[in-house]
Amino acid sequence: MIDLFTLGFLQRALAAAILVSLLCGVLSTFVVLRRMAFIGVGISHSAFGGVALGFLLGVDPLWTGVGFAILVALLIEWAHTRTAVAEDTAIGIFFAASMALGLVFLHLSRTYNVDIFGFLFGNILAIGTRQIWQILAVTMAVLAVILAFFKELVFLSFDEEMAWVSGVPVKALRYLFLIIMALVVIVTIYLVGIILVSALLVIPGAIAQNLSRRLQSMVWVSTGAAVGAAAGGLILSYGIDFPSGATIVLALALAYLLTSLLRPGRLFRS
Repeated sequence: MIDLFTLGFLQRALAAAILVSLLCGVLSTFVVLRRMAFIGVGISHSAFGGVALGFLLGVDPLWTGVGFAILVALLIEWAHTRTAVAEDTAIGIFFAASMALGLVFLHLSRTYNVDIFGFLFGNILAIGTRQIWQILAVTMAVLAVILAFFKELVFLSFDEEMAWVSGVPVKALRYLFLIIMALVVIVTIYLVGIILVSALLVIPGAIAQNLSRRLQSMVWVSTGAAVGAAAGGLILSYGIDFPSGATIVLALALAYLLTSLLRPGRLFRS
């Protein structure tokens, strides 16, 4: 335990874990309420194309990943609202196309880059000071937006049609929420990788739904579950020499199972 506070890479990993899990905990509440888990999966996997493009161009994969993920998120919403394609079909199309583009970009780069495995499966122990500042910037920006539009997002989550009738800019908020999801997905990749990122967007909210009756308490429980699992999972993974991302996700999954067994049949109510 002493090493945790003396080794620089562990300090950075813990700081990143807390920031990222704080973001995911808050956002997970709305993802669960709006039943957007599959969109989270689609955006997270489509980010692979942007990350691979960064390696091809020789630039920071974070920024190409952000741009690519946001583009795919907006295309999913556009296809769903402007065409006859169902939302899950649109997600499947762009998810598959983005992964295929990622493989093409990696092939064109013609160089083996071990960092790609860090983006796929997470490598939080390798996070540097620059990444910490990037995550902090995204965290502050996303939380500020959520705080500014909290009431509107809540209204949208419970009754989108009524929100539309009441004058809430539903379309703009839908696009805004997808952009937020894309940003959170990219920074979360540092923690658990592309493969597991959707778990942090879904499980904390599901845990809170097992334990909470009010929205405000659901947000707090979801955030607490995410931060607790991230910090605890990181420390545990260091102690038993397990992959940190997988340990964090398994800790969340275990917490969900326990809360489901301890509080059976309890449903979220506004």
